[in-house]
Amino acid sequence: MVDDIERTLAGVGSRLRTLRTRRDLTLAEVSRESGISVSTLSRLESGERRPALELLLPLALLYDVPLDELVGAPEVGDPRVHIRRIPHRGGVLMPLSRGAGGIRVVKQILPPKAGERVELKTHRGYEWLYVISGRLRLVLGGRDFELGAGEAAEFDTRTPHWIGAVGDGPAELLHLAGPDGQRIHMPELDAPRDDGAGG
Repeated sequence: MVDDIERTLAGVGSRLRTLRTRRDLTLAEVSRESGISVSTLSRLESGERRPALELLLPLALLYDVPLDELVGAPEVGDPRVHIRRIPHRGGVLMPLSRGAGGIRVVKQILPPKAGERVELKTHRGYEWLYVISGRLRLVLGGRDFELGAGEAAEFDTRTPHWIGAVGDGPAELLHLAGPDGQRIHMPELDAPRDDGAGG
């Protein structure tokens, strides 16, 4: 990261010179308009002076360019997550994140299944879930919990656990898990992506 910053700063001088010459301005004219001395401007353009914010802001205003453009900052990518619906346990998974930092956020809809067998699993990691609607059964170790809309639970996944919908309708929840949790409970998330899937 330090190298990237240094490379970005090293390119500021040539961008400043290009902006000035495109506008047919002399160093003296830029100095007069910006309040920055000719010698400082010359050293900035030649790369002898490290660009600082108090120098770059008036120049960005003078040249009428965003500060990002002046320093050549990389463009910010599209932050939107294109939601897809993935069939899972008779319900649906909808990834809401790209899994940056190893954490995956998933909206999950679990249909009620009468007589569904409870299969406790364990793995490394930690999980957090929040019930949006419906009712959710959480079996954790030797205890059995029922969570309603607006309730949340978090637990160490080395404890044997299982979740399922209870009642007449589906349980809709937000689920946060690390890579181990994904592989155990939601292997479909890592399946090859079908770009035709809508969301």
